[in-house]
This record gives sequence, C-alpha cells and structure tokens, in this order.
Amino acid sequence: MIKEAMQYILSIGGTEIKKENGQTFSTQKLYQVAAPTVKAIGLNTLKGVVDYLKSEFDGKEDIILHVISPTEVEVLSGLNTDKERNVFIRSQALTPHIAFDRFHNAEEFNILIQSCFVKNEDSEIVLQVVGNIKEENVGTTGDDGISQTVSAKIGVATVSTVKVSNPVQLAPRRTFVDVLQPESDFVFRMQQGPRCALFEADGGRWKLEAMNNIRFYFEEHLDEEITAGRITVIS
Repeated sequence: MIKEAMQYILSIGGTEIKKENGQTFSTQKLYQVAAPTVKAIGLNTLKGVVDYLKSEFDGKEDIILHVISPTEVEVLSGLNTDKERNVFIRSQALTPHIAFDRFHNAEEFNILIQSCFVKNEDSEIVLQVVGNIKEENVGTTGDDGISQTVSAKIGVATVSTVKVSNPVQLAPRRTFVDVLQPESDFVFRMQQGPRCALFEADGGRWKLEAMNNIRFYFEEHLDEEITAGRITVIS
C-alpha cells in the first residue's frame, strides 16, 4: 500500500509537455524563474545620490534618475530580461511634520513657524502679529473673509488694531535640504484664545516647483554624465 501511494505521488509530481492540434500544453502550471534584482540602498539627501553615481561603484551602465515626488528619488537600471528594473538607490527626504488646516495655540504656532519654515518677509510679519497679540482680542467685526483685524502691542506699551492680510507667502520645509524650499500661498486665520492656523492655498503648485528644483540640482551636479547620455533624469 505504501509503495503504491509513493508511486502515485511521484506520478502526479512530474510535468509533461504535450502537443495537441499544433498547440503546446503542460500537465502542470509553469512559473517563470525571475532574474534576481538588487536591494535598494536607502538615503536621505540628493548629495548622497550624486556621490553614488559619480563613484560608478556598481559600474557604468545607463541609469534613470526618477524624481517621484518632492520627497522621493530613485536610481533605476534599464530593463532586464524580465522587463524589470533594478532600484539601486531610494532617497527619501527627512522633513518635519507640519499640521496645516488646524488651529494651534499662539505658543505652538510661534514655535512651528520658527522651526519648520524658512525665514522670509511674510513669516516675520506673522511672527510679529502672533508674538504681540493681546490674548483676549481677535477681531471679528473687522473680518471681511479675507483679512482680519487683531489688537496687538505696537512698541513697548501701545495697543493698536492691526490688519492681517491674506494670502501670506511662506516656505515650509517640505522637500530635500539640498534644494531651495518653494514658497507658496497660505490663508492665515486666527480665533479667540488666541489660536492660529494656516490653510494651503496654492493647489499643490509647490510640488511641481520642488520637483523642478530637484531636477535642476541633478542637472547641475551631474552635467557631464547627463550630456554623455549615461544618466537620464525624469520627473
């Protein structure tokens, strides 16, 4: 009984190729053995990507530099025999978490602007208003839906009504540190408390600008390799 069972198992384990009516059939489903691919090296800067490519550590084969998003870049090979690509490098930007579209108390908001935004003229104005606003007075009677009025300290002791216009142009740290952080429009609003919030108002245009900045960075630092046709940048 055991011998017969073993023979049966062996018989059903074999795979036969048969031809019927000019077509080729298999008695078992066949699976392709895929060509091996490499494990991507993880980085967090664009400089690291440039250093890797200039080193030619893994040879001189043609490379695709794919700018996937403002925070992710991949270094890819050409297609192999299975129409797959090796991903040699995956670089992901280290960016702070910025909570847009919700209100913060004045202290949290002040820290947020100073730590997560590039200093510019509008950020200075926002900080001046938030840092000097009187706690009990955020004007609503002067709110026309676009601008708000607030009571803020002017000078050492004087309190005056200040108009805060919208939108404000700010540059949050949202892409790789190697490139310029794009400025974009934000709606700046306040509530009693005081509480402050920023609402994105550029429809995501900053993402295209950031990706272009990354592309220009590679074109500047890999000019020789790109001109020679060894590296192709896509975004």
